[in-house]
Amino acid sequence: MKRSRQEGAARLAELDISPAGPRCKMLLGDLDADGRMELVLVQPDNRQDVRHIPHQVQCVTAFDLDGNRLWQAGKPDPRAGSQGSDYPAQVYDWDGDGRLEVLCVMNDRIVVLDGATGAQKASHELPSPHAHDCLIIANLSGGPRASDLILKDRYHKLWAMDNRFNLLWTYEGNPGHFPWAGDLDGDGFDEIMAGYDLLDHTGRRRWSCSGLEDHADCIWFGDVDGDGIPEVVVGGSVTVMYSRDGQELWRHADSIESQHIALGKFRPELPGLQIAGLDRLVREDDGKGLKGKDALFLLDSSGAQLWKEDRRTDGWLTIAETLQHWEPDSRQDYILAYRRGGGVWPSLYDGHMNVVAEFPAEGYAVHGDLAGTGTEQVIVYNDERAAIFGSAAIDLTARRPGHALPQPKRLYRSTLYPGGEWPG
Repeated sequence: MKRSRQEGAARLAELDISPAGPRCKMLLGDLDADGRMELVLVQPDNRQDVRHIPHQVQCVTAFDLDGNRLWQAGKPDPRAGSQGSDYPAQVYDWDGDGRLEVLCVMNDRIVVLDGATGAQKASHELPSPHAHDCLIIANLSGGPRASDLILKDRYHKLWAMDNRFNLLWTYEGNPGHFPWAGDLDGDGFDEIMAGYDLLDHTGRRRWSCSGLEDHADCIWFGDVDGDGIPEVVVGGSVTVMYSRDGQELWRHADSIESQHIALGKFRPELPGLQIAGLDRLVREDDGKGLKGKDALFLLDSSGAQLWKEDRRTDGWLTIAETLQHWEPDSRQDYILAYRRGGGVWPSLYDGHMNVVAEFPAEGYAVHGDLAGTGTEQVIVYNDERAAIFGSAAIDLTARRPGHALPQPKRLYRSTLYPGGEWPG
């Protein structure tokens, strides 16, 4: 396929994904263990109002990097709902056999699909009718790998289940959009930051953030201050950082709505990590009739603002996340921002707010090392097409054919509200 060069990026391929149906969310994973990632298009059901009851999955379609449709589970619905809530689906080696499965909620059941064929391997009852806002794969059992599952309703409750889908515990509170799970204290079990509450692996609350309104939009774990111990950074009504023991370390309140945050080494010359964020300055869905607008910002490891975008174009639905390994052997992290609106293409920004790569395609974005090259590629997709970009004009053949690519945590914790861990 012909490759074209854009400013700072090479267009590697463009694929027809229309057979998956409209309004899909894309997941990535090496489904057939051939050394290349496949694209998993997850279509939501046709629920139009997801303010209180979230989506289930209508259809799952897998494509290879040449655009061939590999399999389809379910039937696409042209009336599928929009991305108003997360889609309950992840790609992970659920049964530990060395090959990936697709976990999703379809027809009021938790379904496990064979990643290579799409055939159903297992089906289990939901613990509650509304327990399908998102799927969080976690290590609650203390084993060598994550093998447990946390389900969530829209804004109030969590259900933790083991690998056989037995209920372990429940939690009620304000869990935000996508709780993040990780081993903060090194005891072999994941802790769960459920919105503004940190839970241990048994669901017991250890500590809570104080003085925060609304709900947590995204959550990150990482050693921000460089002391060798991970901190917890939460974006919501403000951006705030806590120690793993629950001490508030700083609070950045100079934002209207800290909708997205992302940790990274965006400024390698500065100590610790930096926190990129997206401030939703003006909403369009609040009934006030105003034109929406948002702005990127960057904080240093102490919470001081390094810069904030003076945006002159419309657009209020930007998603921002960290992208690592854009270039070979690079220690520089970048801010991937997409759904910008106002005629602004999805782009990579450095820590000085310079655009280092522009992706001239409209839509959502995912990224990963698609062929084991050691660098990450960016896929921008809409209802019809998926455009693949890289930092150089490489081919997408497997570098180690027949050797399955690893599935990093970032890819089996996919969400419309990207949280994460640094390093990823």
